[in-house]
Amino acid sequence: MKILVTGGTGFTGSCLVRYLLQRGHEVVALDNQEGIVLDELKRLGATFVQGSVTDPELLKEVIPGCDAVYHLAAAFRRINLPHKVYMETNATAMRALLTICRDNGVKKFIYCSTQGVHGNIDHPPGDENSPIAPEDYYQFTKHKGEEVAQEFIKDGMDITILRPTALYGPGDPSRFLMIFRQVKKGWFPYFGKGGALYHPVYVENFCESFELARENPASKGQTYIIADGEYFPIREIVAKVADIMGVRVRQVFLPFWPMYILASIVELIFKPLPWDPPLFRRRVDWYRQNRAFKIDKARRELNYVPRVNLDEGLRITYDWYKANGFL
Repeated sequence: MKILVTGGTGFTGSCLVRYLLQRGHEVVALDNQEGIVLDELKRLGATFVQGSVTDPELLKEVIPGCDAVYHLAAAFRRINLPHKVYMETNATAMRALLTICRDNGVKKFIYCSTQGVHGNIDHPPGDENSPIAPEDYYQFTKHKGEEVAQEFIKDGMDITILRPTALYGPGDPSRFLMIFRQVKKGWFPYFGKGGALYHPVYVENFCESFELARENPASKGQTYIIADGEYFPIREIVAKVADIMGVRVRQVFLPFWPMYILASIVELIFKPLPWDPPLFRRRVDWYRQNRAFKIDKARRELNYVPRVNLDEGLRITYDWYKANGFL
């Protein structure tokens, strides 16, 4: 099939492009940045188009002839981005994208949302029916994108919404790299008790869910939490990382609220500046929010089986970080 992947040179998008190419699909990767993996993706056979999902004229050029569209592009992790940019990229652009897909006979549209639309899970584990309670503007606008998708689902369009948990794997530039780097120092700070639940999903497990959703008619109009088979307290994940690295790590427990107040102050100071703050509330919230889910629906309807568990995924990720000079 010919498949368009938006956000195709980012961490998750590039992994998905690679996964699809390995399975014989023709893949077009759309992204507003070339990314460090572009040359590799081209060698593997991907077609790259540089541009934004907010540009409807560009979408009218790249979508015709595509059998499926996997939509991953999003405004993400930029604390000081204006709310307008988040809304335009994550929600407003969805309507034009879906309209062009519908008008060009795209057979399947899969939207990568986020488990973050549920916010903190008060009584873990949660599932697809847990309350919608986004806690930042990224999560809020991702859910707005879901609402647009639901309008087109009601009109009969074949759309599936995937809500991944905490993605990680080779090439991950964010939170898990931070965990590995901190563990390497021999100590790890917790703000709070370290008992908050964290639910990883290895990136190739997530990639497989796209193809399962495309192949299975039961996925039409459905929403799925996509995660690994287990969730863990943060302190256990840190201990696993230390074991894989072969280091001893001292876990230091510190009060939560002083750090949260400091993060609020830093955000305020950096608000008029052109740089993202080094510390912000969403990062501190990681220490106290429960993100733990059941994946029964995906198992039942998609035959989804997370093939790579946390121990194996962390080992593969650690080896990649070492080989590529990140640690």
